[in-house]
Amino acid sequence: MPRLSPDGKYLAVAVEQGEDHAVVVYRLDDMSHPKSMLRLPWQQLPYDIQWTGPERLVVELAKFWGSLDRPERLGEIIATDSGGKRILPMFNREWVDGRGGRVRTADDGYATIASLPSKANGHFYMQTYMWDDEKNTWLYDVNADNGVRHQIGQINAGDMDFTMDPDGNVRYAQGLDLFDKYVVYRMQNGQWVKLPNDERFEPIAFSQDKQHLYARTSVKGGPLSLVQTNADGTQSQLLAKDDFGNVGYVQWTPQNEPIAAAPVTGTPTSVIINGNQPLAQIYQMLRDKFPNQFVTFSSFSEDGTMLIFGVSSDRDPGSYYLFDMKAKKIAGLFSEDASIDPDKMGTRVPMHFTASDGTPLEAILTVPKGASMNNLPMVLLPHGGPFGISDTWFFDTDAQFLASRGYLVLQVNYRGSGGRGPGFVDAGYGKWGTRIQQDLIDGVKWAEAQHYGDPKRVCVFGASFGGYSAMMTVIRAPGMFKCAIGEAGIYDLAMMYDKGDIKERTAGRNYLEQAIGKDPSELAANSPDKLADKIDVPVLLIHGEADERAPFAQAKAMRAALEAAHKPYEWLTKPKEGHGFYKEENLVDMYNHVQSFLEKNIGPGVQAN
Repeated sequence: MPRLSPDGKYLAVAVEQGEDHAVVVYRLDDMSHPKSMLRLPWQQLPYDIQWTGPERLVVELAKFWGSLDRPERLGEIIATDSGGKRILPMFNREWVDGRGGRVRTADDGYATIASLPSKANGHFYMQTYMWDDEKNTWLYDVNADNGVRHQIGQINAGDMDFTMDPDGNVRYAQGLDLFDKYVVYRMQNGQWVKLPNDERFEPIAFSQDKQHLYARTSVKGGPLSLVQTNADGTQSQLLAKDDFGNVGYVQWTPQNEPIAAAPVTGTPTSVIINGNQPLAQIYQMLRDKFPNQFVTFSSFSEDGTMLIFGVSSDRDPGSYYLFDMKAKKIAGLFSEDASIDPDKMGTRVPMHFTASDGTPLEAILTVPKGASMNNLPMVLLPHGGPFGISDTWFFDTDAQFLASRGYLVLQVNYRGSGGRGPGFVDAGYGKWGTRIQQDLIDGVKWAEAQHYGDPKRVCVFGASFGGYSAMMTVIRAPGMFKCAIGEAGIYDLAMMYDKGDIKERTAGRNYLEQAIGKDPSELAANSPDKLADKIDVPVLLIHGEADERAPFAQAKAMRAALEAAHKPYEWLTKPKEGHGFYKEENLVDMYNHVQSFLEKNIGPGVQAN
C-alpha cells in the first residue's frame, strides 16, 4: 500500500518484518533510512493507509490470523504524524483519555475508512456500525489531528459502504444485507431510496464536476461492465466490458476519472478508456516499458506530478516505482518480495474448457519452468471461499511452490467463484458437494484429455473450502486421484451451525442457510466425514489448533472418520495457529510435508530442462 503524502514529500508503506508488521514513512529524497516506523502488535497489520495532510496519516488496522485468511479488519483506526509521534485512536474499543483531560468512552463497534476529501484538509470520512445494532450504519467527518467526529450520514441498513461526491455529500450506500443479498440505496430529496435489484448496480466514484457517476453494472446476472451515468444513475454509457469476465483493475486519475480497465479473467490486458487524457497516454507508455507485466497506478501527489505505480505478473509478486512527471524520470522503490526470482517461476496459463453440462469455465495451469506441458504429474488446487473468490493470472504462492517442485498445477474457477458476474456466484449456492465438485472433476478430465496431466499421477491439495473439496472430489470421482491433502478444511457441514465464527452474526447464519442448506440428510450427504468409507486414497490433514473459521473440531471429526473406516492418513497440526499457519517455521514444515506426501504418492515432479 505505498501512499504518497499530498505534497509528494513522503511515502508511507506497509512493511512485513518476519512475523511482525509496521507502517514505515520515508522521505522521497532519502529512501535509505525511514523517517519513522510504527510497529504494530503481533498478528496486526495495516488494512489501509491514507494521508489526511502533509504530515498526518490514518491507519486502519487488521488482524492476520493465518496464511489462508485475507487480512480481517479489526474495525479500529489510529492516526499518527509522519515522524511517528502523536499516535491517537480515531475509533477503538478501549476507554480513551485524551489530551487536556478530554475523555471519550469506548467505541463498542466497528469502523472503516470510507474515503477522503477531494483536497487534503486534515480530515477523513469514517463509516461505523455498532455491535448491538446490525440494522444501522453511520458516516462521520473526522478530524485526524484530535479525533473529533461529526455525523454526516446514516442509513437504516447494517454494514453498508457509502459513496460520496467531491463535496463530501453522501449520495449512495451499498452492501450485503442481513440475508446476504446485495442492496443499493440512493439519496433522493434527503431520503434513502432503495433501488430495484433486478440488475446489479455498483456505484464506485463521482467525477470531479459531480455530473457523472462511475459504476459497474450487470445485465441478467452476467459479467460486470464499467459504465458512466448521470449523477442519479440514469443514461448509462458503456466504458468497458467483456463477454466472459467482470471488468476490473480500473486505473484512475487523481480526479477520479477512469483511464483504463481490464477483465479480471484470463491474462489481463487493459483497454484505454480515454486515449486523449494525458494520464492515459502515460499509462500506455508504462505498459510499453514493462511488457508482459501489469501496470497499476497506486498513488498520486495532490498536484498530480508525482506518481507511484506498481508492476506485477504471474511470475513476479510485484515491484513499485516513482514517476516524477515534471522531470520525466522513473526510479525503482522496492519489491513486494525480493526473495522471489521471476526467472525461476512457472508460467501461469489461463484457458477455457466446457463443463459436463455445457457451461464454459476458466482453468489456470501453472507450468513448471522449462517443462513441456505434456503428461506432467498434476495437482488439482481448488481455491477457498467458495463464493466470490477466484484464481487469477497473477502470482500464486501455492501454485508456484508446487510448480517449483515440478508439478503441473490445475486451478478451476468453478461455479460460485468471483470474476464472472453475480449470476455465476449465485449458481454455486446450495451446491457445495455436488455441482462445484463436478466442475473441479470436469477440469481434471479436460486436462487429462488434452494430455497436459498424466492420469496416473494426479493428486488434489486444497485449503479452507479447498480442503473440503480435496476430500469431496476424491469421494465423487473414485479412481481419479492418487492422494488428497486437506488444509484447514471444513469436513462436517452441520458443525458449521455449532462451531466457528461464521455463525456468530445474523448475516453469517443466513449465509449458511443459503450456502449449504439446513436439511440434516443433505448436510450429511455432502460432508466428507460422513463419507470417509468412500475415500480410496491416502490423506494428509493439516490444521491449526486455534482456527476460528474452520475449527480444529473439523479436522478431528475427519480424522475420527478415517480411523473408523480404516483409511490411511497422515496428520500435521500446530498449536496457536489459525486459519492457515502464520509462523514461518510452521509454513516451511507444512510445505515440506506436502512435498514429501506428493513424492510418496505420485512420484517426484519433472526436472527443469
